Amino acid sequence: MTSLFPQNSLTRSATSPRTLFNTVMTVLAFTCGVLALIPLLAVLSYVLFKGFSSLSLDIFTQLPPAPFRKGGGFGNAILGTLLMVGIGAAFSIPTGILAAIAITEFSGGALARTVRFATNVLSGVPSIIAGVFAYGIVVLTLTKLNLGSYSALGGGFALSILMLPIIVRTTDEALQLVPQELRQAALGLGATNFQTVVQVVLPAALPAIVTGSTLAIARASGETAPLIFTALFSSFWPDGLLKPTASLAVLVYNFAISPFPNWQSLAWAASLILVLMVLITSIISRWATRQKA
Repeated sequence: MTSLFPQNSLTRSATSPRTLFNTVMTVLAFTCGVLALIPLLAVLSYVLFKGFSSLSLDIFTQLPPAPFRKGGGFGNAILGTLLMVGIGAAFSIPTGILAAIAITEFSGGALARTVRFATNVLSGVPSIIAGVFAYGIVVLTLTKLNLGSYSALGGGFALSILMLPIIVRTTDEALQLVPQELRQAALGLGATNFQTVVQVVLPAALPAIVTGSTLAIARASGETAPLIFTALFSSFWPDGLLKPTASLAVLVYNFAISPFPNWQSLAWAASLILVLMVLITSIISRWATRQKA
């Protein structure tokens, strides 16, 4: 029996306009993807090259050296960064998650739209503005109370302002992606609204929430301007929350523009440590969410 259509009638010619257009657009998309990776790879490779050549065990255990001295390290800046990011995370992560739960699960209408709009505005505020605000709220208040001035507490407060909108937005979107059928099934089994959120909705959205929190921590780890206004810098080990505290970002800023080769070398090493800290945080969060799943 003879077919009404030729055997290869559905096979598009390699020289047809549609095939050529598809090929050109595929090559163009691939080329743009490669071009987008080039800046990232260039920055990472340069930081790795310059940073690894400056790495040594002393940088984790010693304090910054005097300008004309060799060696030294920035162990105090590593501890200071962890301390202030920890303070910021301790405030922003619970607050951001609870705020997102409130507007997604327990309220709606004008209140939810207002909170989402305020969050979007806050996420676009320059980091230096957050530093100035934290300076006025924390640094000047501590000065008036004779409790100090620049401090790790002020730095953590400034970082929490930058972390909060990221956590609220990612948690809000993660909760909205949870299927409504899961909520209805839990309510149908007799669970209260609170039990549904805690035992059904939050576990389902946990991977996205952890990812959002990781992004917030990664952004806070590399901020410089807010810490200059609030924590300043110190050449000593952290000895309290109300004292000036060193951080890796401010150390990179101070040492990279100095005319001393040893300080410039330490700045490259600190840059590499910052990149590795963000990478390790991302790996741990991925592993934790995979284990949970």
